[in-house]
Amino acid sequence: MDYTRLSDANIITKKYMDSILIEPRYIDSVKADISVDFLGETFDSPIMMPAFSHLGNYGGREHNGLEEYSIAAGECNILNFCGMMENDQFKKIVDLNNKTIRIVKPYADHEKVIDQMQFAKHAGAFGIGMDIDHIFGENGYDVVVGEDMTAQSMDMLRSYVELSDLPFVVKGVLSVSDAKKCADIGAKAIIVSHHHGRVPYAVPPLYILPGIKEALKGTDVKIIVDCSIETGADVFKALALGADAAAVGRSMLPYLEKDGVSGVKEYIKKTGEQLRYLMGSTGFGRVCDINDSVLHHLS
Repeated sequence: MDYTRLSDANIITKKYMDSILIEPRYIDSVKADISVDFLGETFDSPIMMPAFSHLGNYGGREHNGLEEYSIAAGECNILNFCGMMENDQFKKIVDLNNKTIRIVKPYADHEKVIDQMQFAKHAGAFGIGMDIDHIFGENGYDVVVGEDMTAQSMDMLRSYVELSDLPFVVKGVLSVSDAKKCADIGAKAIIVSHHHGRVPYAVPPLYILPGIKEALKGTDVKIIVDCSIETGADVFKALALGADAAAVGRSMLPYLEKDGVSGVKEYIKKTGEQLRYLMGSTGFGRVCDINDSVLHHLS
């Protein structure tokens, strides 16, 4: 009997997400409000931008892709993230009137980590953070665009938290163990993610999410989920399983590439409307009220 092994975490994630069903509850339901309070600010939606890096210019337009989705984030009043880049590019992004959290790579050059985080604070970042799941490559420590990465200890991460009073976010958490360590070092938020399947057979973020939520009970650590978040239904499931917000990523790219800022705004609006529809159809009037009582898992 032939059997094809399935190691792609992206496929595993989508299959798991699609195995979760939603139970409608119409009686006494109301039109939902999808705004959220997050890290001391009110945003129009729990849908957040991805921490992308290295996006070029599309269609010969004035701004590159990173700048275009950052403009859209500001105009949609949602939280923005950006990934690996030099300081001059980051300055261009924060000058576009948005609230942006800069996610810095785990560079082997420790001074570069410190410099980029300090620059982010002085440039007007909403928060800073580190991408911990880009440490290893197939031949040892990873090399990203010519830059060597290295392992990060709790002491190192704690030192970054103590650099400033900005919220610190750890991206790439996919275990209860790491989630607890993030709380211990004083992180204000984590992004539950497998970084588009960097580890074969990685557990789906929504699978591990309830355990992480339980482990962080009693802390003020916010939870963001990404990976294969494509629709309002995906966002709803993430919120019901314990997330405070969900970040879109590759599902946004076709809209960004085709129509730039307006395309991203169209996508965010459509996804938010899908979320509002599902909240109304399940009896939840506010994002903070959503829970897993309406979810059913196919066996």
